[in-house]
Amino acid sequence: MSRLRLTMACWDYDRVAALKSGEVAIDGVDLNFLAQPVEETFFRMLRHHEFDIAEMSLSSYVVSLARGDSPFIAVPVFPSRFFRHSCIFVSAASGIETPADLAGRRIGVPEYQMTAPVWIRGILADEYGVAPDAMEYWTGGEEQPGREEKLRLELPERFRLRAIGAEQTLASMLADGEIDALFTARTPSTFHTRPHHVRRLFPDYQAVEQDYYRRAGIFPIMHTVVIRREVYLANRWLAQSLYKALQLAQRKAYEDLRQTAALKTMLPWLPAHVEQAESVMGRDWWPYGFAANRHVLETFLRYHHEQGLSPAGLRPEDLFAPEALESFLI
Repeated sequence: MSRLRLTMACWDYDRVAALKSGEVAIDGVDLNFLAQPVEETFFRMLRHHEFDIAEMSLSSYVVSLARGDSPFIAVPVFPSRFFRHSCIFVSAASGIETPADLAGRRIGVPEYQMTAPVWIRGILADEYGVAPDAMEYWTGGEEQPGREEKLRLELPERFRLRAIGAEQTLASMLADGEIDALFTARTPSTFHTRPHHVRRLFPDYQAVEQDYYRRAGIFPIMHTVVIRREVYLANRWLAQSLYKALQLAQRKAYEDLRQTAALKTMLPWLPAHVEQAESVMGRDWWPYGFAANRHVLETFLRYHHEQGLSPAGLRPEDLFAPEALESFLI
């Protein structure tokens, strides 16, 4: 039987390094691995379906799935996770001191449907009582002008969105006080170049995020991995083979992080970081698989619906190929 020749696009994470190098293989597949920035992968996959397998924004994937004709199917692997309390930036001119002060303000977001702002808005609602429709969202490029939503959105009227000017950037507008806050995945350049004008809402974000995890048990999922649906339907075995390979690659990354004979990562206190993560989150602090992430996925789908991005009724199991809902690996 001939092997499939497939192309996979994904960022150059430690947890996929063994797949990229060929140390771990996908059973039955000759893989062409393209290490690309996430924005490029998302744009090319969502607009043109260029790759057979790709890392994908969880929110963009759910938007496509909710429309009933998604060209993708996911496996329960999550190469990007991120606590996002650190990603709420405020203008010094805004007078914002607490989460409650965000109500009624002008909030910059590169894209309304981005996964990071979905989590931020949901956490603000659940933890601090700031409803998603209590703010006005200004969308556009963070560092370069001209960014647009990758997917066309049809939101309820209560959500107020406006595009920034064709030559404007959110990073500069924040520092200039033209917007009051920014919900984003990337630290704006003006946080470093104009520190007296831009600051974090939660300066001690690590403590806030660890407290959130202890109470909520949620390590927010940012991205999943999808297969083009036509490739999956012609090769149903691929979902489990891909899931297995990504699990094995992640195990190799865990082993490297726990290696103390010689540090593989340029962090001088790496063992302390690992020990701290384990003390708060357990040894598998970055879990893959369906059962271990059901609660996180249920919360995200609730946020997604509450923010006008998808209808009610989507279940976590609706997101994934049924062949990958369980794993035979121990």
